[in-house]
Amino acid sequence: MDLLAALRAHRLLAIVRGSDPDAALNTVLTLVAEGVPLVEVSLTGRDALDVIAQARAALGPDATLGAGTVLTSDEARAAQKAGAAFLVTPAVSDGIATGRELGLPVLAGVMTPTDVLQAHRLGATALKLFPAGSAGGPGYLRDLRGPFPDLPFVPVGGVDAQAAAGYLRSGATAVGVGSPLVGDAASGGSLTALRERARTFLDVVRAEARP
Repeated sequence: MDLLAALRAHRLLAIVRGSDPDAALNTVLTLVAEGVPLVEVSLTGRDALDVIAQARAALGPDATLGAGTVLTSDEARAAQKAGAAFLVTPAVSDGIATGRELGLPVLAGVMTPTDVLQAHRLGATALKLFPAGSAGGPGYLRDLRGPFPDLPFVPVGGVDAQAAAGYLRSGATAVGVGSPLVGDAASGGSLTALRERARTFLDVVRAEARP
């Protein structure tokens, strides 16, 4: 799977973390049906590996479905076995090197310039700026891109619709969105409300599409 191409094409990564496995699965399927095909299921959610496996079975082999919050080599291997096509880490971790060994692209969590350089040297496909809101928002992304203008950044953490537009205008390859998009759907909340939020974020992404 070409994760970088998918990030550039869709510019929106949905992050699903839920306490109800059935609701989490339905959240993934609803997001994809609404036109948000790039989805990460966080391993901190209940029975996350089972959710990934069931979503993979339902969506087929070509779905851009990944596993998030991957910290260890064992978690990376378990995620691949469950059907994850890419890995997402919250920090520079063993998941990056193991992902490369497994042939899986990795969106690696970074905060500082040192993190960026280390993750890039380890072979990360793209860089998850996390937690983006705490780091200083779109202004910090612009500053960080100064010494790293050609590296692909995906801000995650506190990214609502307004912030998403700001990050995309500031040069983000894509944005990763959890609760502002998913809400409580992955824990049994309204799928109708989820669909409405998905449409809002898709409108933002389309409005900020690169020429």
